[in-house]
Amino acid sequence: MENDSIKEGYLGCNEGDEDSYDAIVVGSGYGGSVAACRMSMAGIKVCLLEKGRKWEGQDFPTDSFKLLSTVRFENKSLGFGLGPKDALFQIHKEHDSVAVTVCGLGGGSLVNAGVMLPTPVRAKRNPKWPKEWESDWKACEASASSMLNIQSVPVKFPNARTMEKLVGDEFKETSSLKLSINFDVEEQGVHLKRSKESGSCIACGNCLSGCPYNAKNSTDKNYLFTAVEAGCSIKTDCEVKYVVKNPNYTNIHGKPARRWLVYLNDTDYLQSDFVILSGGVFGTADLLFRSQTRGLELSSRLGEGFSCNGNNTAYLAGCTTPLGAFGLHKEQFSKIPFQERPGPAISSSYTSSLGFTIQSGVLPTAYPYLMFKGVLTYGWPTGFWFLHGLIDKLKHTFGLKSTEGMALTVTGYDESDGKITFDKSRDKINFSPPNNPLLPRKIISFQKLTKKLGGILFMSRFRSTSVHLLGGCNASSDHFLGVCNSNGQVFDTKSPSSVHSGLYVCDASLIPCSIGVNPCLTIATASEHVSRHLVQDIIKTYVGNEGKDFVDVNDDKNRGSIHSWRLEGKERCDVRFKEVMRGHIDGMPCVAHLKLKMNVKTTKDFDQGNLVFGKSHSLLRGIVGGYVDFNAVEKDRLYVVDGEVDLCEVDIKTPYTQFMHYRLLLAASSGSRYILEGKKVMNPFLLGLYGWKESTTLQVTFKKLEKNSPSEEVVDLKGVLHVSTIALVRSLISMEGNNKMKFVWLLLQSIFRTYVIQKPRGNFMDSPQVEPVERPYPSSTLHEIRTEDGFVIGCRQWKIKKDDSWNFRREKNPYPVLLINGYSTDSYWLPTEENDLVRTLLDKGHETWLLQPRLHPLNTSNSFTIEDIGKFDIPAAIDKILKLNEKSMKIHVVAHCVGGLAIHMAIMGGHVSAARIASLSCTNSSMFFKLTPYSTFKMWLPLLPVNIQNNYLSSPV
Repeated sequence: MENDSIKEGYLGCNEGDEDSYDAIVVGSGYGGSVAACRMSMAGIKVCLLEKGRKWEGQDFPTDSFKLLSTVRFENKSLGFGLGPKDALFQIHKEHDSVAVTVCGLGGGSLVNAGVMLPTPVRAKRNPKWPKEWESDWKACEASASSMLNIQSVPVKFPNARTMEKLVGDEFKETSSLKLSINFDVEEQGVHLKRSKESGSCIACGNCLSGCPYNAKNSTDKNYLFTAVEAGCSIKTDCEVKYVVKNPNYTNIHGKPARRWLVYLNDTDYLQSDFVILSGGVFGTADLLFRSQTRGLELSSRLGEGFSCNGNNTAYLAGCTTPLGAFGLHKEQFSKIPFQERPGPAISSSYTSSLGFTIQSGVLPTAYPYLMFKGVLTYGWPTGFWFLHGLIDKLKHTFGLKSTEGMALTVTGYDESDGKITFDKSRDKINFSPPNNPLLPRKIISFQKLTKKLGGILFMSRFRSTSVHLLGGCNASSDHFLGVCNSNGQVFDTKSPSSVHSGLYVCDASLIPCSIGVNPCLTIATASEHVSRHLVQDIIKTYVGNEGKDFVDVNDDKNRGSIHSWRLEGKERCDVRFKEVMRGHIDGMPCVAHLKLKMNVKTTKDFDQGNLVFGKSHSLLRGIVGGYVDFNAVEKDRLYVVDGEVDLCEVDIKTPYTQFMHYRLLLAASSGSRYILEGKKVMNPFLLGLYGWKESTTLQVTFKKLEKNSPSEEVVDLKGVLHVSTIALVRSLISMEGNNKMKFVWLLLQSIFRTYVIQKPRGNFMDSPQVEPVERPYPSSTLHEIRTEDGFVIGCRQWKIKKDDSWNFRREKNPYPVLLINGYSTDSYWLPTEENDLVRTLLDKGHETWLLQPRLHPLNTSNSFTIEDIGKFDIPAAIDKILKLNEKSMKIHVVAHCVGGLAIHMAIMGGHVSAARIASLSCTNSSMFFKLTPYSTFKMWLPLLPVNIQNNYLSSPV
């Protein structure tokens, strides 16, 4: 395309600093909200990414039909999930275990009971517990308690009064039970900024489906509210897929680069120097496993040490004792006084001397009770559970006394030996819960309570039913025992305690053992500890680099924002499509599954040299994601971590030829990295008769990069990939974006120009003269040499001086090199090429000579034979070189075509001693064998150096 296409820009797209941050936080629960708040208050530019949506009070479900639309059910045996991916409740079933997580701005704090209990001493005495946490644990716990505004329950509600009478002597009531719920707006701390939406608890009992009256102190109303006030940017509906180290971190064409790339899908990413993973136990583990498949080196302990905090549940139904454990509808408030209402979901807690805690729970009106009577539980004879549930529902509708029921939950200590794994075939995580030795004792306690209350006990049919997930990225002293250190920094594997700079975990994943009670306050406290060290690390990094001025905490600052990334995406002007190419590289099958995003700035846009020759339209340039299956090299997928494409690239030397240029940086789970680079070469021959083949054939090179030296390539393979007709049709069908028609038109236009109009690209007449090579060619000396038969030949010399800038990789006393061209052609001296042989030899520190024998076009002789060159020209040149290099007893010879034949004749004819040749490299040496009788060859071979003999014996005859 012409230069004026640059003026069109990127169709109004503004891609700049809004995609670059000091720190990015992934997740918004008790971990991520704390980190985002503390960093924002320190003046750090923070962006928080949340997979779920922002939930207002009126959005939470109040009946069973609405609740079903907010649930996603993941079942490993089914192989797929049911329900929206960003559903509020995420239910994970694995064989005999069920785990529930929450997706939304605020995480689990949106729908939990808000129970805030201090960390028990028993947990702190566990050998796995990091001792470094104890130094500031009390201060961090006090800070979290203040921010979450935890309060004591003002009255004993009916459910709590009933439990107090029945629990028995083996249980002791928890005296310090506090909740993160506002029971009186006036009691809120005046020193903390609070959301205007905060309300007061009306004891409706609907906490576990989300408070519709904004009385719960979920993290979106305190930590995140404060973070936004301090300038934090929040993107909801934004799922993070993986994180990788920025391959352009050291150099991004003059622009400051960030250390990490946070990918939202295969092509969209944000840049950041610090990344804090706070997606919860499953979310963080999933993120790290995905990042590991893309080359991030992590501890082998990833996913180990998983704990369910000893969680089990049961449901008590058909009880005649008044329990008051069902949530209320709005119309019931006026009929029931405050103290007689159900109250919060959990308002009392009782600890057994056996080492576990039982809490009774109030079921919200939105919960489908039938789910607790046979589908997920044991308790009623098989086949009759539905009938029992239906009858119980009718009784409840008519207000009969035998319909009382409540949920029972138990929390205790398990062995924290569960494990989270990653299934690469399904691209999903799996989990196995820890051993729970106290489970039989818990069931006995439930049965005793049921006997006292009457009714039927519906015990969970799963060995583990947990909402308190812990561990998986355990904090420890080194990577042999855990995934992170006590400050949340993720271990690298280079040494036992080395870490990935700027990569943190800050959520329940760090907790290395079960807590034994509701862990919310423990998670928030650990996050406060991590955040303190995180802020110090960031400030130290930027101050050390003299690249950041931090804002005083008390200064006024622009308020942040909360936006849906999904809605922002609708206004984007890029074009996206998929492309599948199949073929062979060095005879080995290879398949590339690529996702392309066009109209995106690439490294070419920062290369000012390209402006001289013109660039293709921005819609024809973009970035590439996806993966490559190349099982002959790596058994796992090779993921694209940095890819670019230009569908209308032009070389200054071939302005009539169009290239579709792909360059992909691939990462493997083994840590290896590869470069796959390919071009579809489109030449304007025969009016495009080869157009279809050329535009669908990618000629590729595949190279492996050394881990310690990315510039050193140790594998170099070549091959061809093809796009089939069916694959091309699928690519067109998969195309998305407001400018897809314009993209197709521009692509067809460029192909038409190449094959039909055949008009060169780039304004070469008006372009200033540009030196094609940055380094000037070194000066040389042309020596005239008279041969034994009286003919004058030339030999050009490039000599390295001591202060020459070319001499930066010189060997010790290297031999000079004599280059002998083929017939009338300079094959080695190409001043327009930056890496011709002369330049390469000079880089290595070799003095270089180029022979101009009697067959050279500059010489006038027409009467000679190749034997004359070998008999007279080459010996004269070697004598001259060795005379000027008294310390050198030998020389290297590189010869091509006729030159190769001549040097063979010189050696085998006895005109040049083989002892004077250090090494000999020839091309087209088969010509020598065809012209030399075998008897002569056999006679002269023993007289040659061993390396020359081996070269002959291995050459084709």
